[in-house]
Amino acid sequence: MVGLAMAVRETQYPNWVLATCILASSLAFVDSSVTNVGLPAIGKSLQAGGADLSWVINAYLLPLSALLLLGGAAGDRYGRKRLLVWGTALFAIASIACAAAPTMALLLTGRALQGIGAAVLMPSSLAILGASFSGEARGRAIGIWASVGAMMAAAGPVLGGWLIDAVGWRAIFLINLPLAAGAIVLASIYVIDARDKDRPALDIPGGLLATAALGALTWGLTVGSGRTGWTPLAMAGVAAGVLLLLAFVGIEKRRGERAMMPLAMFGSSSFIGLTLLTLLLYGALGALVVLVPYVLIRASDYNGTQAGSALVPVAIVLALASPTMGRLAGRIGARAPLTIGPLVVAGGFLLVLRMGARTDYWTDVLPAMLAIALGMSGAVAPLTTAVLGAVDARHTGSASGFNSAIARTGGLIATALLGGVLGAEGPALIGGFHAAIIACAIACVAASAAAFFLIPARQEK
Repeated sequence: MVGLAMAVRETQYPNWVLATCILASSLAFVDSSVTNVGLPAIGKSLQAGGADLSWVINAYLLPLSALLLLGGAAGDRYGRKRLLVWGTALFAIASIACAAAPTMALLLTGRALQGIGAAVLMPSSLAILGASFSGEARGRAIGIWASVGAMMAAAGPVLGGWLIDAVGWRAIFLINLPLAAGAIVLASIYVIDARDKDRPALDIPGGLLATAALGALTWGLTVGSGRTGWTPLAMAGVAAGVLLLLAFVGIEKRRGERAMMPLAMFGSSSFIGLTLLTLLLYGALGALVVLVPYVLIRASDYNGTQAGSALVPVAIVLALASPTMGRLAGRIGARAPLTIGPLVVAGGFLLVLRMGARTDYWTDVLPAMLAIALGMSGAVAPLTTAVLGAVDARHTGSASGFNSAIARTGGLIATALLGGVLGAEGPALIGGFHAAIIACAIACVAASAAAFFLIPARQEK
């Protein structure tokens, strides 16, 4: 395994490797934000109702969340470069299908294929970065990767809105094509395939159970957070997900080191702490992304563009600060920034409590967004660096896939718990909003505690 890691780190083109990973992962970052802008136009064009439009988002998120683990393990087994290229190519083909879809059913099929492609390429992209850099250079590279992702996510709605006005909603899917082409060409030229030929065959039983479990949880939470609420069917989906997760743990325990997600990884207090931190911090962030625009529109008469723009400072600050924090984490270790960052985010959430029925953006919203952005910038790149450093080199794909799945699960759980707030009006809306924001602040404090007590002061890889 030492030879495997060193083979990648001896690449003569580290900057091109970084550019490759950025282009590939930018597909997922852009697509996660740009599609939201196109929902009204898609609904009008394809005669879709509100329930159908929600699945334009969820048809992408469900396979992405459910297949990240399997995508990461497949990259470890069959080659991260190969999976990066395959996933990117699938994403591009699916994007063309979305742009040409004549019906809602075909559009949802294309969106699901995009989610599968993203689940394949994302963990391989991050694993290639982890294997290609070490120490402070790894922190810097991951910081740049995270900052560009934040910039792409922020630029997505702006670019998407312009394309919808100038060309039509189908064009928002075609902007993925140049990104995909660039990633495939650069990967073919500059990335060394880090396949572990000695790794056991892919853990198909574990992969199927993990996929089914996360898929059931995602589906149950999606239905439960929708208009129909927590119906028996939605609760059955969540219960099935929990049972399947328990079965997955049993399978992985029996397979030992041959497992897709070896349970020995959880013998590390650092990996446990990082998992808890990810679940809590990204759960709080997921709630913020849903609640702040909603309350601005419903309680303060903001229009959609104004409310959506309220979160842009978060992406801008992340883009500017993440490279510095990535380098800092590579130099001093991840524990300090991962302890302090969530505490700053918690303070930002408390500032959000200033929002009410008459909200002024500059005095009530912007200070809170800046504080949350600064705290998140102290956590995003160090968190990614720490996850890659907490496991053996041969498991970096699985670890990055698992951590990404946990981040999305945190957001899904948070969203599912907001039904009461989103269904309220007037003072009840503000009261429920404030209660949810306080819960988010508490979650961030708990995330900080997980980092402080479970992550070593210095973690070497």
